[in-house]
Amino acid sequence: MIGAIIGDIVGSRYEFDNIKTKKFPLFSEPCMFTDDSVMTAAVAAALLENRERGVPLGEALTEQMRSFGRRHPHAGYGRRFSDWLAGDDPAPYNSLGNGSAMRVSPCALAAGSLEEALSLAEASAAVTHDHPEGIRGAQAVAAAIFLARTGADKAGIRAYVEENFYLLDFTLDEIRPSYRFDVTCRGSVPQGIEAFLESDGFEDALRNAVSIGGDSDTIAAMAGSIAWSYYGRDGIGGDMARVREIARTFLTPDLLDAVDRFEAVFGAQA
Repeated sequence: MIGAIIGDIVGSRYEFDNIKTKKFPLFSEPCMFTDDSVMTAAVAAALLENRERGVPLGEALTEQMRSFGRRHPHAGYGRRFSDWLAGDDPAPYNSLGNGSAMRVSPCALAAGSLEEALSLAEASAAVTHDHPEGIRGAQAVAAAIFLARTGADKAGIRAYVEENFYLLDFTLDEIRPSYRFDVTCRGSVPQGIEAFLESDGFEDALRNAVSIGGDSDTIAAMAGSIAWSYYGRDGIGGDMARVREIARTFLTPDLLDAVDRFEAVFGAQA
């Protein structure tokens, strides 16, 4: 999950000020965590509630997402999600947006099998994003993360995504000139996965994601979540450890606590 949070922070300053280059400072003063990080922490906390206290997962997800969201009311939520946070009846609202995919990484890290990763991803999406495309986006990212952390190579990850979710029939260089802001799963999840697939390291995956423009923080969160598991499966050190420590300085105590408690139970790589 820390890979998603790092991607969110790195991409945050470019969400509404897109750039079309990989040459940019990874962290700078305008960077911040957004709703991507807040909801990733909430999903992690919900999985812990389910595991440690036996709270039904759907109930725990709703409770933790609303709790974290209300503590961070200005994190950049969409209008419909803001209404869901504030409303008396937290029913799903048939969203097909990429909010389901940006927050799903803890599900892939907590899962003991690919099938469980897909099931947890569906559950984490369905409390708000119960449209089939909202669930599809969450499952695609969760599957890529699970495969990345359990030894699959990039060809295998690409093949699984293409066979089950999205056709990745483009390169970043091909789409970079014309790609625009798109918050749907179909219009941003494939791009986040491709940003990872074309990378040669964790930091490069983030630069790939930001360089195409669009919903930069969320695309970088998705790419970062997969890349962290792939490039970190032999251990976290060097530049990855350095970037991780810098990103932690942007987080509030409750978000740090969620990260640390989750990693204490499931591990940074699960």
